[in-house]
Amino acid sequence: MTRLHLFDLDGTLMYGSAAPVEISRQLGLSAEIAALERSFSAREIGPAGFAVRLWELWADLRPEHVRAAFDGSPWLAGIREVWQEIQERGEYCAVISLSPSFFVELLLEWGAHAAHGSVFPRVPFTQPVEEAGILTPEGKLTVADRLCERFGVGRAACVAYGDSMTDSVLFGAVPVSVAVNARPYLAARATHVYEGRDLREAYQLAALPRPGVGAS
Repeated sequence: MTRLHLFDLDGTLMYGSAAPVEISRQLGLSAEIAALERSFSAREIGPAGFAVRLWELWADLRPEHVRAAFDGSPWLAGIREVWQEIQERGEYCAVISLSPSFFVELLLEWGAHAAHGSVFPRVPFTQPVEEAGILTPEGKLTVADRLCERFGVGRAACVAYGDSMTDSVLFGAVPVSVAVNARPYLAARATHVYEGRDLREAYQLAALPRPGVGAS
């Protein structure tokens, strides 16, 4: 059975942090991003408003800041190993995140078949961010459906991994979901719950047995 594994990034693949936080840290803007994150969590601003504020905040952002943020982020252990196993089984793995596309797409280097984030202009910014390109929780499901078409699977063959309310729409649309270090709201809606720092352990909760394993 071919399946499509859909991974969130912030708080899921990354332990206790998010791409905007790690990028802002490189620019010395930790206090500013913390305030912005609080506004987003309190729903005082939505995804598009959050993205526009990020674009304004990151006026001095350069590619070396993005790479340093990526390399220094608190990733879960075992990400590349999990994605390698998924590929060896003939399955697919993709990342869908509300974080900026220029950061999310770096995960293609680790073996993801696809990586989709909110569409930001190329760094350093010479163009404004367009609100139409910013993902929402509903938009994550739209991306997932496009990936299903690309890889020749249906929603019934999808597994979603996430941690927060931004993953709730996707969790509600697929049969198998893994809440990874998740908020209680999402954990209550998941088929599996994982707390820890190793993606291999979270993946095993939803992985199908390898052919021949367990056979008498």
